[in-house]
Amino acid sequence: MATPLRYQTCIALVPLLISAPALAAKPAAGTSVTLAVLETTDLHANVVGYDYYKLVAEPSHGLDRTATLIAQARKEFANTLLLDNGDTIQGNALADYQAQVAPLRCDQTLGIYKIMNRLKYDGAAIGNHEFNYGLAFLSQVTGNRFQVAGVDQPKRCAGPAFPMVLANVYSSQTKKPLFSPYTIIDKQVSAFDPKGKPVTAIVRVGIIGFTPPTIMSWDKRWLEGRVYTQGVREAALKYVPEMRRKGADLVVAISHGGLDASPYTPSMENANWHLAQVPGIDAMLLGHSHQLFPNAASTVPQFNLPGVDKAKGLVHGVPTVMANLWGKHLGVVQLHLKHDGRRWSVEKDKTLVQARAAQTGDKAFVDADPAILALVKEEHEATIRYVKTPVGSTDFRMSSYFADVGDGSAIEIVNQAQAAYVAKYVAANLPQYKDLPVLSVSAPFKSGVAGPADYTDVKSGDLALNNAADLYLYPNALYAVKVDGAQLKAWLEKAAQRFNTIDPLKTAPQPLVNTAVPSYNFDTITSSDVSYEIDVTRAPGERIVKLAWRGKPVAADQEFLVATNNYRASGGGNFPGLDGSRTVIASPDNNRDILIAYVREAKRLSRAANGTARSWRFAPVKTAGPVVFSSAPGMVELAHAAGLHNVSQVAADDGRGKGTALYAVDLSK
Repeated sequence: MATPLRYQTCIALVPLLISAPALAAKPAAGTSVTLAVLETTDLHANVVGYDYYKLVAEPSHGLDRTATLIAQARKEFANTLLLDNGDTIQGNALADYQAQVAPLRCDQTLGIYKIMNRLKYDGAAIGNHEFNYGLAFLSQVTGNRFQVAGVDQPKRCAGPAFPMVLANVYSSQTKKPLFSPYTIIDKQVSAFDPKGKPVTAIVRVGIIGFTPPTIMSWDKRWLEGRVYTQGVREAALKYVPEMRRKGADLVVAISHGGLDASPYTPSMENANWHLAQVPGIDAMLLGHSHQLFPNAASTVPQFNLPGVDKAKGLVHGVPTVMANLWGKHLGVVQLHLKHDGRRWSVEKDKTLVQARAAQTGDKAFVDADPAILALVKEEHEATIRYVKTPVGSTDFRMSSYFADVGDGSAIEIVNQAQAAYVAKYVAANLPQYKDLPVLSVSAPFKSGVAGPADYTDVKSGDLALNNAADLYLYPNALYAVKVDGAQLKAWLEKAAQRFNTIDPLKTAPQPLVNTAVPSYNFDTITSSDVSYEIDVTRAPGERIVKLAWRGKPVAADQEFLVATNNYRASGGGNFPGLDGSRTVIASPDNNRDILIAYVREAKRLSRAANGTARSWRFAPVKTAGPVVFSSAPGMVELAHAAGLHNVSQVAADDGRGKGTALYAVDLSK
């Protein structure tokens, strides 16, 4: 049962004030019970399955579908404890609307907290993105009064009806935790005595929360001088024994982070491989990494560390779950408990950890709970109106119709935004890399696979928030990797597999594009500092020639930082050397959000400033016959506007049955 709001302060200050109901007598030795701990994480304000950027329903995510999984789990298990890992209040247009466009009044409850109240959450932790809108907003919407400089919350505002815990962020003013570091929940459960007779009992569950100490870098403008962090392990070593002394039968660590086996430091972002080794923790609920755990098939490096059982969901023997993101999964940790006459203990051999998916098959999902949308209908509709408003403008059309032959009009603005973000991040946080050139790669995500409408096409004029989804299709996070010149060339060689090998002597038409290589793997640089040619007459792996940086050949040992996304940096697409080991920045921000912020700051995009930089060209070659490719019909003028005067339309119908036209490119020009 969720704890009423009026009790939150008492819980935060004196956990023992939660008293066991008188009807629950002390269990007899041998009494047993199963308690299913349920986790959501990284909801990022996805209250309902709707894509505010594309302006369409999106059944693959949303708390309205997770609600169905929660209801199913509650029917299956007599005893459940529902907890959230954090990164709850920020991450989509609805969140921005409630925080920045039409800020909530003190008496209003944040949309996602309204839903969580309805679903009767038992508790929650605080993620790094909770700090994105500043401490004043966080203080208001969580119903807390922070004693920090510059935050004057005259009264306690509406907040969630469940306790929120965070053990490793402190007020610089009071030297005390910003939130209650932990709370102890007296959970009334249906148990069985040694003879199998149903009995009512109490299990005292302590929950403790942690967030990445790296918030001090990510949200420096809000936090510097106001709060400070403690290492995750140090905070656990301080509070877990205290929780035990105060009567906690179980301790559940809700830690917003992943796993990292590097030598421990108090500033470590993903410290939970080390946290699992702190005595007294019975289960860990993880997040932040936007990954699925347990997952026997996972190739993610953090789940293939010593002491990690990715099939059973164990980290150094501690049951651990990470429920992906956006409500796509529900974490379930089934804890079997037995009472010895004094206290409960976990029967570890009977523990089962799962991450249950909302997706039930190919394009099939559990039904959404309609009551969820009904509760936030007003906020939802207001957000839709909001995303249709302009955030900037462009004097040129940004499209991917001719990205395969060199038009970077839909790619350059993405690369500019990514590179600027990395450069600023390095200047603020990574001085050891300040002298390295910053490059950026992005890809033409939409390339006509589904027909002539399946291309990025943002027309000149006003740019609205939803246009950002057309320019950046996927919900990736920005990552940056450090590579040398040889590795950069290998990266571009892999991308150049997008093309077939062309025989210059062949008179019959030759298709340029190797359709077996998806366009999202055609990583492209769009920088006036970089130039290279792709020689499609050569075999794959030997095509990148004349690779130069500011007019000078790139040396094999010359180092670069390259902005990309988490998919590519972590091994997506099987690019050589990109396996997660070269990542130097794993940003908490999405590429799309970074793009939106960049456009807002630029205000007006122009072809001269944002659409003409072109790093690559085809190596000139005279072919005996035409080299052809497909695109939407009637678009040749867009190619010419992008400077591609060597492109012509051959036929309005390419014969593939998709409605696309056939074009030719003259590789000699």
